[in-house]
Amino acid sequence: MTNLKAHAPAPADLEDDLASLRGDCARMAPHWTAPEKSTARPVPLSLIHGVTVPAASARLLEAMPEYGN
Repeated sequence: MTNLKAHAPAPADLEDDLASLRGDCARMAPHWTAPEKSTARPVPLSLIHGVTVPAASARLLEAMPEYGN
């Protein structure tokens, strides 16, 4: 038989939610390790293939001034 524990419902007080979340994150931070820093290398264009863009997305980007011009 499995021992299922019931958890209390989330608090309704919104002001304490952020503090509670930050406290949870601070307690969990030691359990997570950051990966070794690696430098991103550019990918040669010859290796990029098989990418398709739907026509609607292309038209949307083309209509945006900062992308289309």
